[in-house]
Amino acid sequence: MTNFNFELIRNDFPILKQKINGHCLAYFDNAASSQTPLKVIEAEKNFYTNNYATVHRGIHTLSAQATIHMENVRNQVAHFLNASSKDEIIFVKGTTEGINLIANSWGSNIINKNDNLIITEMEHHSNIVPWQLLANRTGAEIRVLPLTKEGKLCLKQLTNIMDKNTRLLAITHVSNVLGITNPIKNFISHIKSSGIITVIDGAQAVMHHRVDVQDIGCDFYVFSGHKIYGPTGIGILYGRKSLLNDMPPWEGGGAMINNVALPNSTTWNTIPWRFEAGTPNIAGIVGLGAALNYIEKLGLDLINQRETALMYYAYKKISLIPNIKLYSPFNNNGIISFNLGEHHPYDVGSFLDQYGIAIRTGHHCAIPLMKYYKVKAMCRASLAFYNTEQEIDRLVSSLIHINNLLND
Repeated sequence: MTNFNFELIRNDFPILKQKINGHCLAYFDNAASSQTPLKVIEAEKNFYTNNYATVHRGIHTLSAQATIHMENVRNQVAHFLNASSKDEIIFVKGTTEGINLIANSWGSNIINKNDNLIITEMEHHSNIVPWQLLANRTGAEIRVLPLTKEGKLCLKQLTNIMDKNTRLLAITHVSNVLGITNPIKNFISHIKSSGIITVIDGAQAVMHHRVDVQDIGCDFYVFSGHKIYGPTGIGILYGRKSLLNDMPPWEGGGAMINNVALPNSTTWNTIPWRFEAGTPNIAGIVGLGAALNYIEKLGLDLINQRETALMYYAYKKISLIPNIKLYSPFNNNGIISFNLGEHHPYDVGSFLDQYGIAIRTGHHCAIPLMKYYKVKAMCRASLAFYNTEQEIDRLVSSLIHINNLLND
């Protein structure tokens, strides 16, 4: 693949060189957290070494520089998502906080007991529980868009459950268990005339595909830095400017005010700072900017080509393992969810760890989806562009070995 030197790229990720239990690390837990390249680590180190100060209001040089760095990243993210304005980009701790912000600010301000909110059966808990809490507070109804027999979401079924009181559709762009890319643009186009607000969980999408929020037509889009080769504790909430302008703050503190007057006459800052109370994760923001620079330099299209090629290789080999039960269809998002016969996923994951192979086991914060498949847990191997065919071979041979051991 042109301009894609895998050996040099792996050298960008120092953690990949270590050994686990005497074996070279094969990291297949990228859907939970991708690894971080040196450029990101160095950017955060440089901030703490040379530019550290808190942002906003500081008249001294370091504070001014830190503010510039932070706002430059805001501009960078706006460009990355093709937002119409940097004011539509809010820094949050991650996808979870972003969705909670929407539910507590927009939701508490708009939703009442006569309304209904639509979520789907394949959502991560982060895109379920905040809406359940909102419904409990307001008396609104939660409606669930079910999966088809093929494990997909159907536009016709969405039409069947929405009505004139539907206020929200909260839907994942890419399933963290199935790897399926939902046709969110079609869904949004279909419901837009009904005035239904759309919240898109993009945590599993932005590292694989280019996202254009204007083209998609969504009202809100959220993602986490640690999924896209950046730091933990930093994420992005994109919100349409006309909606954000009408939303009250959900946290109070410094930076989000215009003026504070006692006893109770505080006025709010403009967007996006209205939603960024307190000292932000400045180093994380700087690191996120470095991560976006890194993947932009590699090229998302090239990254997706590499990951798709790895998936073809992995999916074909894993599907031939005796007693394997695959839940995720072939996808170009690097996610393979499976179980090995009747063996508990935790046992499989523990054995793999002894061979230096890291996968994720459990319900993947998607218990409703586990219930759909009538299991309590699954194994999940998730790929990134820095994985190799040799690592996949190790995973496959280890799974065959584990299957033989546990069946003796």
